[in-house]
Amino acid sequence: MSRWALTYDGFNPDEEPLREALCTLGNGYFATRGAAPEAAAGGVHYPGTYVAGLYDRLVTDVAGRAITNEDLVNAPNWLHLRFRVDNGSWFTLEDAAVEDYRQELDLRQGVLTRMFAFTDPDGRRTRIAQRRFVHMGNPHAAGLQTTFLPENWSGSIHVESGLDGRVVNAGVARYRKLNSRHLEPREAGFPDDDSMYLEVETTQSHVLVAIAARTVVRFDGERIPTRLTQIEEPGFVAQAFDFDVAEGVPATVDKVITLFTSRDHAISEAGLEARTWVGRLGSFDGLLQSHTLAWDLLWRRFSLATGVDDYEAMVLNLHSFHLLQTVSKHTIDLDVGVPARGWHGEAYRGHIFWDELFIFPYLNLHLPDLTRALLLYRFRRLPEARWAAKTEGLDGALYPWQSGSNGREESQVVHLNPKSGRWLPDNSHLQRHINIAVAYNTWQYYQTTADVAFLAHGGAEMMVEISRLLASLATYNRAIDRYEILGVMGPDEYHDAYPDADEPGLNNNAYTNVMAAWVLCRTTEALDLIPAFRRSELIEKLHIQREELARWDEIGRKLKVAFHDDGIISQFEGYGELEEFDWTGYIERYGDIQRLDRILEAEGDSTNRYKLSKQADVLMLFYLLSTDELTSVFERLGYEIDGDKIQRNIDYYDQRTSHGSTLSRIVNAWVLARSDRKRSWDFFQGALLSDVTDIQGGTTPEGIHLGAMAGTVDLVQRGFTGIETREDTLWLDPAIPDELGELRFEIFYRGHLLDFHITPDQLTVTTRPGEANPIRLGIRDQIVEVPAATTETVPLSAQPTL
Repeated sequence: MSRWALTYDGFNPDEEPLREALCTLGNGYFATRGAAPEAAAGGVHYPGTYVAGLYDRLVTDVAGRAITNEDLVNAPNWLHLRFRVDNGSWFTLEDAAVEDYRQELDLRQGVLTRMFAFTDPDGRRTRIAQRRFVHMGNPHAAGLQTTFLPENWSGSIHVESGLDGRVVNAGVARYRKLNSRHLEPREAGFPDDDSMYLEVETTQSHVLVAIAARTVVRFDGERIPTRLTQIEEPGFVAQAFDFDVAEGVPATVDKVITLFTSRDHAISEAGLEARTWVGRLGSFDGLLQSHTLAWDLLWRRFSLATGVDDYEAMVLNLHSFHLLQTVSKHTIDLDVGVPARGWHGEAYRGHIFWDELFIFPYLNLHLPDLTRALLLYRFRRLPEARWAAKTEGLDGALYPWQSGSNGREESQVVHLNPKSGRWLPDNSHLQRHINIAVAYNTWQYYQTTADVAFLAHGGAEMMVEISRLLASLATYNRAIDRYEILGVMGPDEYHDAYPDADEPGLNNNAYTNVMAAWVLCRTTEALDLIPAFRRSELIEKLHIQREELARWDEIGRKLKVAFHDDGIISQFEGYGELEEFDWTGYIERYGDIQRLDRILEAEGDSTNRYKLSKQADVLMLFYLLSTDELTSVFERLGYEIDGDKIQRNIDYYDQRTSHGSTLSRIVNAWVLARSDRKRSWDFFQGALLSDVTDIQGGTTPEGIHLGAMAGTVDLVQRGFTGIETREDTLWLDPAIPDELGELRFEIFYRGHLLDFHITPDQLTVTTRPGEANPIRLGIRDQIVEVPAATTETVPLSAQPTL
């Protein structure tokens, strides 16, 4: 099989929703699911199109409460292209006698093809070939080409090419009881015989979305006359073409579109721009050529060559592909964050969570300008975060667990358990550790880029306000001379309260407390790094007092970490007193127990009672921080930790995790990479298959899991190579699994392009010619300065000497 193609043979209705998500095409500005162009939403099809960061709010009465939900809007369907032979019925995959069905996503070129033949009730056999793209070079353009080949008949074909704004948000079954109509029609028309346009407006956010399309019919590259009918209904516009075909002679219908919104830069009006530029696009073939060139240039920066088998290599390429479709160079000019489920569907309503922790490290080393732009999404929402903290009686800035348009908390107040049918309180807003993620990402971006300007004009300010929040969350317990953070949730969403407690929240979550101590230290470092004049301005602007910095230092030395069972870090205080869970019994009863929270709630029980985790919680400490960093933080807190204790904690929590989050296997694979390579590789393979096999049984059709996708590629690039960016040094400590064989990749670090070739026995690094200052390269315990245009080869079987 090809390492660069995701291929499906045969039409399988049960698999169609998954295929649509995995065959989504996008360019960072908008994305369109891989649905059949002739299919409307319903049944197994859902042809959604999503514009990056386009949200709208609607209110629904749920169990007597007015609930406001902000959704990523399903934009008008530009794919609409249905056909029929002579006066027969409209073609559908479900009703037709289809043969030779094949769908292929070309990952290298960003092109989705579909080929099949069908025979109608009168015995007429027609072969269809389709190609589509969402242009990676032009953020506003896309195209669809359909070729008809009559194999045993001559006659006429009727094609309807349309733009459908009557769509609603219905891509997630459990959301369908909520109000979902986000679009109101505003304008439609036909500028000429070739083109049409549709303009709609979101109901609450009042963003105009305009799409214009140009459709032409060709024989052998030449346009042919057609019998044209124009169709206009509220929210829908179409052109119907009747044309004659001859046996054995192909006819091609080319449809190219432009999509603009009223938020775009350098426009007069969205509809005017769409109508103007659709006439300037050129031919489908010309657009396809420039689109594939844009992808080729992108892959030169992001390709990752490995020695794994062809299928695993294809999935790694698929993961990089979907990351680059969600956030691309076009994203740099947008005010958007990284959605946990991509722009591929409506799961999580397109919101931004903490998944960027698993995404930014990969982007930092390839396209740091993109990470900078995504961090600015957080910085622009700092005023809202400050207000959120103030309303809760806290200092600093409180970023939301779920963020959308303006940075307010978008987490659900209630959520539906589909197993019990009950609406339940949702306490996920208590995951204050999202603020730690913002600070961590800011610091790691600086460590990779040395971008002091960003630190001085945004990054340090965010870190200061997050440190203020963490300090105000900490309360002093005089009896133990320790600070405590009370009433929060950690990354593990199976625990939001103590058993039978009246109020939600847990005390002294280890991940939150340890990482809070880390953030407080890094913030003072950030202030020291920025130029003196800017530091003085920031201190004056934010009213930073010496007493405040001294208190951060004290809290960073005295935050409490609870332990149980002789050295096991308690996930939260009291974790060791919970009941052990009957893993064997529940696996025998249910098989798939990834969502134990839903299973137990349906039984009238609660995960809060047991020593179990949905995903890595304590283990996140070993994922984010090196052993040296973690040891330093613990020593500063007055605790001891070493490699042996770390391994005991890994083993302990590994046995008590259901991996109900796709991120969990990434973390476990990472933390086991050096101590248990076989188990690490097993977790890596599980993470690799999360989406392509829909391991959670129905979630991927609603949207990919972008953190898990980026996390697998980052695991190969950083986890197995030991790449770290800290102390102004690029560190490497390779531990290449035998199954991986070898690695070839390119990264961008502090102005240098570096090429790596790593095998289990040897590391070769080459810096490209350039003017950047030499960088510090640390391999295991040795550090050297490496200038541009240098090649170093290091044997890995012995201590390296450079």
